Amino acid sequence: VQLQASGGGLVQAGGSLRLSCAASGRSSSINAIGWYRQAPGKQRELVAAISNSGSTNYADSVKGRFTISRDNAKNTVYLQMNSLKPEDTAVYYCNAGTTYYSGSYSPHDYWGQGTQVTVSS
Repeated sequence: VQLQASGGGLVQAGGSLRLSCAASGRSSSINAIGWYRQAPGKQRELVAAISNSGSTNYADSVKGRFTISRDNAKNTVYLQMNSLKPEDTAVYYCNAGTTYYSGSYSPHDYWGQGTQVTVSS
């Protein structure tokens, strides 16, 4: 599975960005795509995930502001980020993994290259 992330940039607080993750290849163990982020000096954290069936989950810090979606025809997952805050500044990575019935997401070792999102105050 290969992932190509794009769409990062510099935006003012309150602005919006849309990230894209284009996927190619297949693995029988993969049924979801997740977006992670890592800020300087912090651990990588799950932001949002979407399963092949369309079920989603979000980190509490982004609920109501970020929306994850997918276009199966294009094999692409999007992360629409609205009402951005300076604390959203990070490198964002997409990942291919597994979503379970509980809603939890487990990452596999398939990562996109990361895209920088910087939100100025």
